[in-house]
Parts: sequence; structure tokens; C-alpha cells
Amino acid sequence: MPITGACYADGRLKLRLEGGEGSVQAAMDYIGGEPLEAGFWEKLNERQLDFFADERPLWRLSLPTNTPLVELPGDALLDWGGCQRWLKTDAPAEELQKLALSLGGHATCQTPGITDSPFQPLTPLLAYYHRQLKAQLDPQGIFNPGRTYPGL
Repeated sequence: MPITGACYADGRLKLRLEGGEGSVQAAMDYIGGEPLEAGFWEKLNERQLDFFADERPLWRLSLPTNTPLVELPGDALLDWGGCQRWLKTDAPAEELQKLALSLGGHATCQTPGITDSPFQPLTPLLAYYHRQLKAQLDPQGIFNPGRTYPGL
């Protein structure tokens, strides 16, 4: 199948098919369904779908490929075949980051001013590796100190 994108939004699975005209048409005949509105994938990429207009904070959950569907506290749009889950919710940051961590991933707040720590807190081992890498790449500590994590 010439599937190059998968998204679950508005209660529907949306697939992007790319390739030669014959192979795309054969896949469409086999799968069925209806063509998407023009520009859907560009609107998704630019966060211009109606989903993103919701005024609640926007979170991005990055999860492993084999993560099952789970109940999320809010409205979700699944992208990258389910590995990226956009979430509109008023749930507390700690709850979302704990949930993402329990699923083997991380949560990042995309809405400014919602939390003073928009990035998932690092485990002690990852914090160690981050410090070591930053020390090698930025020994004077002049590039964006503290921008992503305090002390880095």
C-alpha cells in the first residue's frame, strides 16, 4: 500500500496515499473511503485544522509506535500513525506528563504561559546525558542557558 500518512481526527481515519497514479487508484479501490478536502495534510502540518482552534491548552504527546489507544483527558488528534497525539485539555501538566511517561513517552505543552516547565522533566540519567552533551557542544554555557531545562 502506498500509505505515507495516517491521522485519526473527527472520529475518522485519514490516510495519505502517494505514488504512481495506478498504485494510488488500486489502493483507493481496495481501501474505499472518500477523498479528503484539498490541503488537509498541509493544514494539519501547520496546525490550522479546526481541532487546533479550541481555546484549551495544546499538548503534544510523543509515544512509542506500539502504544495502544488509551483514554486521554480531553480531545485528541492522532498523527504519525498514533505516535504523536495532539491533545486539547485543561488537565494539569503533572497529570499529562505522568500519563505520557507511563506510556513510554513524553508530553510537551505547546501553549505559552500554561506551565513554567513545558517540557517533560528529565529522568536523572537523561539529565546527566543532557549535561554531558551540552558541556561538549557549549563549554562556556552561552547558548540558550536554561531555555529547555533549568540548569542546562
